[in-house]
Amino acid sequence: MRACVLGANGQLGRALVAALPGAVALDRAALDIGDADAVAAHDFTGVDVLVNAAAYTAVDRAETEPGAAWRANAAGPAHLAAAAREHGCLLVHVSTEYVFDGTAPGPVPEDAPPSPLGVYGASKAAGELAVRAALPERHVIVRTSWVVGDGGNFVATMARLARDGVSPAVVDDQVGRPTFAPDLAAALLVLAGSGRHGTFHVTGDGEPVSWHGLAREVFARCGRDPGDVRPVSTAEYAADRPHLARRPANSVLDLSRATRAGVTMPPWRDGLGAHLGTAR
Repeated sequence: MRACVLGANGQLGRALVAALPGAVALDRAALDIGDADAVAAHDFTGVDVLVNAAAYTAVDRAETEPGAAWRANAAGPAHLAAAAREHGCLLVHVSTEYVFDGTAPGPVPEDAPPSPLGVYGASKAAGELAVRAALPERHVIVRTSWVVGDGGNFVATMARLARDGVSPAVVDDQVGRPTFAPDLAAALLVLAGSGRHGTFHVTGDGEPVSWHGLAREVFARCGRDPGDVRPVSTAEYAADRPHLARRPANSVLDLSRATRAGVTMPPWRDGLGAHLGTAR
Protein backbone atom coordinates (compact mmCIF):
# COMPACT_ATOMS: atom_id res chain seq x y z
CA MET A 1 0.00 0.00 0.00
CA ARG A 2 1.54 3.28 -1.16
CA ALA A 3 0.41 6.01 1.22
CA CYS A 4 0.60 9.78 1.34
CA VAL A 5 0.33 11.39 4.78
CA LEU A 6 -1.03 14.93 4.97
CA GLY A 7 -0.18 16.88 8.12
CA ALA A 8 3.01 14.90 8.51
CA ASN A 9 4.51 17.19 11.16
CA GLY A 10 1.65 16.90 13.64
CA GLN A 11 1.47 14.52 16.57
CA LEU A 12 -0.51 11.93 14.61
CA GLY A 13 1.26 12.69 11.35
CA ARG A 14 4.66 11.87 12.83
CA ALA A 15 3.32 8.59 14.21
CA LEU A 16 1.87 7.72 10.81
CA VAL A 17 5.14 8.44 9.02
CA ALA A 18 6.96 6.22 11.54
CA ALA A 19 4.45 3.43 10.92
CA LEU A 20 4.57 3.78 7.13
CA PRO A 21 8.13 3.50 5.84
CA GLY A 22 8.25 4.82 2.32
CA ALA A 23 5.11 6.95 2.65
CA VAL A 24 5.01 10.35 1.00
CA ALA A 25 5.05 12.76 3.93
CA LEU A 26 3.62 16.23 3.30
CA ASP A 27 3.45 18.98 5.89
CA ARG A 28 1.62 22.25 5.36
CA ALA A 29 4.68 23.86 3.77
CA ALA A 30 4.74 21.10 1.17
CA LEU A 31 0.98 21.08 0.54
CA ASP A 32 -1.61 23.36 2.09
CA ILE A 33 -4.81 21.32 1.81
CA GLY A 34 -6.88 24.49 2.16
CA ASP A 35 -5.54 25.68 -1.20
CA ALA A 36 -7.79 24.10 -3.83
CA ASP A 37 -5.45 24.89 -6.72
CA ALA A 38 -2.42 23.47 -4.94
CA VAL A 39 -4.19 20.21 -4.13
CA ALA A 40 -5.58 19.89 -7.65
CA ALA A 41 -2.10 20.45 -9.12
CA HIS A 42 -0.33 18.00 -6.83
CA ASP A 43 0.78 14.75 -8.44
CA PHE A 44 -0.63 11.82 -6.45
CA THR A 45 0.24 9.30 -9.14
CA GLY A 46 0.98 5.87 -7.65
CA VAL A 47 -0.63 6.68 -4.30
CA ASP A 48 -3.18 4.13 -3.08
CA VAL A 49 -4.35 5.90 0.07
CA LEU A 50 -4.36 9.50 1.25
CA VAL A 51 -4.26 9.77 5.04
CA ASN A 52 -5.43 13.18 6.20
CA ALA A 53 -4.00 14.08 9.58
CA ALA A 54 -3.93 17.79 8.74
CA ALA A 55 -6.32 20.00 10.67
CA TYR A 56 -6.84 23.31 12.43
CA THR A 57 -7.02 22.14 16.07
CA ALA A 58 -6.93 25.39 18.06
CA VAL A 59 -10.39 24.87 19.55
CA ASP A 60 -10.60 28.18 21.40
CA ARG A 61 -8.96 30.28 18.68
CA ALA A 62 -11.38 28.85 16.12
CA GLU A 63 -14.13 30.94 17.72
CA THR A 64 -12.35 34.12 16.63
CA GLU A 65 -10.71 32.65 13.49
CA PRO A 66 -13.60 30.74 11.92
CA GLY A 67 -12.29 31.28 8.41
CA ALA A 68 -9.02 29.52 9.17
CA ALA A 69 -10.80 26.62 10.86
CA TRP A 70 -13.24 26.12 7.98
CA ARG A 71 -10.46 26.42 5.41
CA ALA A 72 -8.45 23.59 6.93
CA ASN A 73 -11.19 21.40 8.40
CA ALA A 74 -13.98 21.69 5.83
CA ALA A 75 -12.54 22.96 2.54
CA GLY A 76 -9.30 20.98 2.96
CA PRO A 77 -10.95 17.55 3.17
CA ALA A 78 -13.19 18.49 0.25
CA HIS A 79 -10.12 19.27 -1.86
CA LEU A 80 -8.45 15.99 -0.85
CA ALA A 81 -11.61 14.03 -1.60
CA ALA A 82 -11.70 15.51 -5.10
CA ALA A 83 -8.05 14.54 -5.61
CA ALA A 84 -8.66 11.04 -4.27
CA ARG A 85 -11.60 10.60 -6.64
CA GLU A 86 -9.50 11.75 -9.61
CA HIS A 87 -6.61 9.43 -8.77
CA GLY A 88 -8.66 6.45 -7.60
CA CYS A 89 -7.33 6.62 -4.03
CA LEU A 90 -8.86 5.67 -0.73
CA LEU A 91 -9.12 8.68 1.60
CA VAL A 92 -8.61 8.06 5.32
CA HIS A 93 -9.76 11.19 7.11
CA VAL A 94 -9.33 11.88 10.82
CA SER A 95 -12.16 13.64 12.62
CA THR A 96 -13.12 14.29 16.22
CA GLU A 97 -15.64 13.75 19.01
CA TYR A 98 -16.22 17.53 18.89
CA VAL A 99 -18.79 16.91 16.16
CA PHE A 100 -21.06 15.88 19.09
CA ASP A 101 -22.36 18.02 21.93
CA GLY A 102 -21.37 15.61 24.70
CA THR A 103 -24.85 15.16 26.16
CA ALA A 104 -25.21 11.44 25.35
CA PRO A 105 -25.68 9.26 28.45
CA GLY A 106 -23.11 6.69 27.31
CA PRO A 107 -20.59 5.91 24.57
CA VAL A 108 -21.57 7.72 21.37
CA PRO A 109 -22.16 5.53 18.27
CA GLU A 110 -21.16 6.51 14.76
CA ASP A 111 -24.73 7.12 13.62
CA ALA A 112 -25.53 9.66 16.35
CA PRO A 113 -26.51 12.97 14.71
CA PRO A 114 -23.75 15.58 14.79
CA SER A 115 -24.48 18.53 17.07
CA PRO A 116 -21.26 20.53 17.48
CA LEU A 117 -20.95 23.14 20.20
CA GLY A 118 -18.55 25.49 18.43
CA VAL A 119 -16.70 26.46 15.29
CA TYR A 120 -14.08 23.73 15.54
CA GLY A 121 -16.64 20.93 15.79
CA ALA A 122 -18.83 22.45 13.09
CA SER A 123 -15.91 22.75 10.69
CA LYS A 124 -14.90 19.13 11.31
CA ALA A 125 -18.46 17.93 10.79
CA ALA A 126 -18.55 19.80 7.47
CA GLY A 127 -15.30 18.11 6.45
CA GLU A 128 -16.85 14.71 7.10
CA LEU A 129 -19.85 15.58 4.93
CA ALA A 130 -17.60 16.68 2.08
CA VAL A 131 -15.64 13.43 2.17
CA ARG A 132 -18.76 11.25 2.19
CA ALA A 133 -20.34 13.21 -0.66
CA ALA A 134 -17.30 12.96 -2.94
CA LEU A 135 -16.24 9.40 -2.12
CA PRO A 136 -19.27 7.41 -0.99
CA GLU A 137 -17.46 4.06 -1.18
CA ARG A 138 -13.79 5.13 -1.06
CA HIS A 139 -13.49 6.76 2.35
CA VAL A 140 -12.67 5.86 5.92
CA ILE A 141 -13.54 8.56 8.45
CA VAL A 142 -12.13 7.99 11.93
CA ARG A 143 -13.39 10.05 14.83
CA THR A 144 -11.05 10.07 17.79
CA SER A 145 -10.55 11.99 21.03
CA TRP A 146 -7.91 13.37 23.39
CA VAL A 147 -4.95 12.57 21.11
CA VAL A 148 -1.53 12.46 22.73
CA GLY A 149 1.71 12.19 20.79
CA ASP A 150 5.13 13.79 20.63
CA GLY A 151 4.74 17.52 21.11
CA GLY A 152 2.51 19.85 23.07
CA ASN A 153 -0.57 18.26 24.62
CA PHE A 154 -2.38 17.85 27.94
CA VAL A 155 -0.20 14.97 29.14
CA ALA A 156 2.98 16.88 28.33
CA THR A 157 1.65 19.91 30.21
CA MET A 158 0.72 17.87 33.29
CA ALA A 159 4.09 16.10 33.28
CA ARG A 160 5.86 19.45 33.17
CA LEU A 161 3.74 20.82 36.02
CA ALA A 162 4.44 17.70 38.04
CA ARG A 163 8.18 18.12 37.55
CA ASP A 164 8.00 21.85 38.36
CA GLY A 165 6.19 21.33 41.65
CA VAL A 166 2.99 23.05 40.49
CA SER A 167 -0.43 21.96 41.85
CA PRO A 168 -2.89 22.64 39.01
CA ALA A 169 -6.68 22.87 39.02
CA VAL A 170 -8.13 20.52 36.40
CA VAL A 171 -11.68 20.01 35.17
CA ASP A 172 -13.37 16.97 36.64
CA ASP A 173 -16.74 16.95 34.83
CA GLN A 174 -15.58 16.25 31.26
CA VAL A 175 -14.90 12.57 30.56
CA GLY A 176 -13.34 10.67 27.67
CA ARG A 177 -10.62 8.22 26.75
CA PRO A 178 -7.11 9.38 25.81
CA THR A 179 -5.77 8.14 22.48
CA PHE A 180 -2.04 7.75 21.94
CA ALA A 181 -0.79 8.63 18.49
CA PRO A 182 1.12 5.40 17.72
CA ASP A 183 -1.94 3.32 18.64
CA LEU A 184 -4.21 5.51 16.50
CA ALA A 185 -1.78 5.35 13.58
CA ALA A 186 -1.78 1.54 13.75
CA ALA A 187 -5.58 1.50 13.82
CA LEU A 188 -5.80 3.75 10.75
CA LEU A 189 -3.60 1.34 8.83
CA VAL A 190 -5.77 -1.61 9.84
CA LEU A 191 -8.89 0.19 8.64
CA ALA A 192 -7.18 1.31 5.42
CA GLY A 193 -6.39 -2.30 4.60
CA SER A 194 -9.68 -3.77 5.79
CA GLY A 195 -11.61 -3.23 2.58
CA ARG A 196 -14.33 -1.47 4.55
CA HIS A 197 -15.52 2.09 4.21
CA GLY A 198 -17.55 4.45 6.32
CA THR A 199 -17.19 6.08 9.71
CA PHE A 200 -15.45 4.49 12.69
CA HIS A 201 -14.72 5.56 16.24
CA VAL A 202 -11.21 4.85 17.51
CA THR A 203 -9.84 5.89 20.90
CA GLY A 204 -7.87 4.29 23.67
CA ASP A 205 -9.81 1.51 25.37
CA GLY A 206 -10.55 1.10 29.05
CA GLU A 207 -12.68 2.90 31.59
CA PRO A 208 -13.44 6.54 30.78
CA VAL A 209 -11.61 9.15 32.82
CA SER A 210 -12.03 12.84 33.50
CA TRP A 211 -9.31 15.36 32.70
CA HIS A 212 -8.74 15.56 36.45
CA GLY A 213 -8.39 11.80 36.68
CA LEU A 214 -5.94 11.76 33.78
CA ALA A 215 -3.89 14.50 35.41
CA ARG A 216 -3.78 12.51 38.66
CA GLU A 217 -2.51 9.48 36.75
CA VAL A 218 0.21 11.55 35.09
CA PHE A 219 1.27 13.01 38.45
CA ALA A 220 1.46 9.54 40.00
CA ARG A 221 3.63 8.25 37.17
CA CYS A 222 5.89 11.28 37.55
CA GLY A 223 6.39 10.61 41.27
CA ARG A 224 4.05 13.33 42.52
CA ASP A 225 1.16 12.97 44.93
CA PRO A 226 -2.03 12.73 42.78
CA GLY A 227 -3.79 14.68 45.50
CA ASP A 228 -1.81 17.73 44.38
CA VAL A 229 -4.17 17.98 41.39
CA ARG A 230 -7.22 19.97 42.45
CA PRO A 231 -10.63 19.21 40.89
CA VAL A 232 -12.74 22.03 39.50
CA SER A 233 -15.95 22.12 37.51
CA THR A 234 -16.06 23.35 33.93
CA ALA A 235 -18.07 26.35 35.09
CA GLU A 236 -15.49 27.23 37.74
CA TYR A 237 -12.60 26.82 35.33
CA ALA A 238 -14.28 28.93 32.66
CA ALA A 239 -15.41 31.70 35.03
CA ASP A 240 -12.37 33.88 34.38
CA ARG A 241 -11.68 32.53 30.89
CA PRO A 242 -14.44 33.94 28.68
CA HIS A 243 -12.50 33.07 25.54
CA LEU A 244 -12.90 29.32 26.06
CA ALA A 245 -14.98 27.39 23.54
CA ARG A 246 -17.55 25.00 24.92
CA ARG A 247 -16.34 21.41 25.29
CA PRO A 248 -18.35 18.16 25.18
CA ALA A 249 -18.96 16.86 28.70
CA ASN A 250 -19.03 13.27 27.40
CA SER A 251 -16.31 12.51 24.84
CA VAL A 252 -16.60 8.72 25.19
CA LEU A 253 -17.04 7.08 21.78
CA ASP A 254 -18.44 3.62 21.06
CA LEU A 255 -15.58 1.51 19.69
CA SER A 256 -17.52 -1.60 18.68
CA ARG A 257 -17.67 -0.94 14.93
CA ALA A 258 -13.90 -0.50 14.66
CA THR A 259 -13.41 -3.60 16.78
CA ARG A 260 -15.52 -5.63 14.37
CA ALA A 261 -13.33 -4.30 11.54
CA GLY A 262 -10.21 -5.75 13.20
CA VAL A 263 -8.99 -2.80 15.29
CA THR A 264 -7.72 -3.62 18.77
CA MET A 265 -6.89 -0.57 20.86
CA PRO A 266 -4.91 -0.96 24.09
CA PRO A 267 -6.26 0.48 27.34
CA TRP A 268 -5.38 4.13 27.58
CA ARG A 269 -3.41 3.53 30.79
CA ASP A 270 -1.09 1.24 28.82
CA GLY A 271 -0.67 3.93 26.20
CA LEU A 272 0.09 6.47 28.89
CA GLY A 273 2.73 4.22 30.41
CA ALA A 274 4.39 3.69 27.04
CA HIS A 275 4.26 7.43 26.32
CA LEU A 276 5.81 8.39 29.66
CA GLY A 277 8.11 5.39 29.90
CA THR A 278 6.38 4.30 33.10
CA ALA A 279 4.70 1.04 32.07
CA ARG A 280 3.26 -0.87 35.02
